[in-house]
Amino acid sequence: MADQGGSGRQGGSGGVGLAGGPPDHPGGGEARTRAFRDGKLTEENFPLAAVDRFRGQDDVVVWLDLCAPNAEQIRLVADELRLDPHAVEDALSAGERAKLDRYPTHLFLNTYAVRLDVASGELVSQEISAFIAGRTLVTVRTDDTFDLDAVLRRVNGADLAAHGVGYLVHGIIDAVVDGYFAAVQDLDGALEDLEDLLFDEDVPEKTVHRRSFELRKSLVHLRREILPMREAVNSLMRRDTGLVTDGLVPSYQDVYDHVLRATEWTDSLRDMINSILDTNLTIQSNRLNLVMKKMTGWAAIIAVPTLITGFFGQNVPYPGSGESWGFSVDLFILVLSAAILYVVFRRKGWL
Repeated sequence: MADQGGSGRQGGSGGVGLAGGPPDHPGGGEARTRAFRDGKLTEENFPLAAVDRFRGQDDVVVWLDLCAPNAEQIRLVADELRLDPHAVEDALSAGERAKLDRYPTHLFLNTYAVRLDVASGELVSQEISAFIAGRTLVTVRTDDTFDLDAVLRRVNGADLAAHGVGYLVHGIIDAVVDGYFAAVQDLDGALEDLEDLLFDEDVPEKTVHRRSFELRKSLVHLRREILPMREAVNSLMRRDTGLVTDGLVPSYQDVYDHVLRATEWTDSLRDMINSILDTNLTIQSNRLNLVMKKMTGWAAIIAVPTLITGFFGQNVPYPGSGESWGFSVDLFILVLSAAILYVVFRRKGWL
């Protein structure tokens, strides 16, 4: 640790501006530092140069949060904590899968906080990266959509003193997994509403198709975020990581169970949306058959009068030919046959 601290002091002179006020580097985002002693938040927004001093104390946990940092800010933190360049690159790159990577000096956790916009059906996700080095935690976020203050309120207590950084990490992933459940629940409700739209004849089919596509796209996106998280949480729980204490095992196991439940829920939603798409195709096919049946019925009604007028239009004599009463009889037969066919088809439900 002392060797790491020397390296940290070399980069600390440039890192003072990372916390407490505007950063010294233009284009950099907000950065906040926090120190917990005996489970209580004792100091925050201290200069980066002081991180090494806190890390040398066994009863102190340090949390450095970087929101939308630039490459220079990440480099300063990497120099201070001796972070692996590959992990730093993953933290700066967008679109990395949820995972846990192990390095000689630290752990690197990447995950996504999600939220479903019910109105548009779009799933909004925010990438959150975490470096876990001893009793120091560094979180990197692309923006401030994810409320880390809520996590802070959740973990600020005596349990933090007993379990250290593992308790902070649990608070973050627990909040992320809670977001999974909220998104899955909202998606479930949106699919139920979509089922009702299928049988509403006043709703245009184009609206149903677009809504189905949006929700299906969001479901695929959500599954892509949840499925790797199962492996990441399972890896965190391994004893050789040294992160999860015996007292935290039940809490991490609960989070792992929640991830499994969210995964199973997305599987059921995938079956539901496939069923909705199949039902929509069936309804369209039935409507088309109904239209064809009605058109066939009307064609039959029209065919009979056409047959009568066509037959009597031939150049052959027929009863009443050339007489006014003959025309009346012909007209009566024409109307009567059409009326009979209409009544018969109507009773059979063909019209």
